[in-house]
Amino acid sequence: MIKKGNSPIPGHVRVVFELPSCIWADRIFLCGDFNNWRDSEIQLQQDRNGVWRTVLDLPLGKRYEFRYVIDGEWRTDSHADGQTDNSFGTQNSVVVAQVEQTEHIAPLRTGQVRERQVARSRGATVARPHPDRVTTHETPSAQNTRTKTS
Repeated sequence: MIKKGNSPIPGHVRVVFELPSCIWADRIFLCGDFNNWRDSEIQLQQDRNGVWRTVLDLPLGKRYEFRYVIDGEWRTDSHADGQTDNSFGTQNSVVVAQVEQTEHIAPLRTGQVRERQVARSRGATVARPHPDRVTTHETPSAQNTRTKTS
């Protein structure tokens, strides 16, 4: 799996390459256009949950082909931005160094603001799982207070 985000380096994208913990391996390397296909240069590290991971800051807007080398076997990432045929009769994975735009959350309407204020005044915590809905979760003491005063 590939995750992309903002890089601390201007004009770059932070790309996190991850493989799941179910992959049983001694060593996993990442190689591609970004390192001239050197197959033992960028090693993925396994975290305490078993997930294999490495992070690269790649120049913005460029397209890279890559593959993983898992205990000496070349593997393609089916969750990459794409795949393309290579000269060896297999496929390379493709990653584009571009950050996806984040989802725009609609501003609260006046009625929603009032509903939130009323819920908070009753001692409720307010959650917003959907941009157009406000959900309240009242604490037991808030429910008792409301029942007594109603």
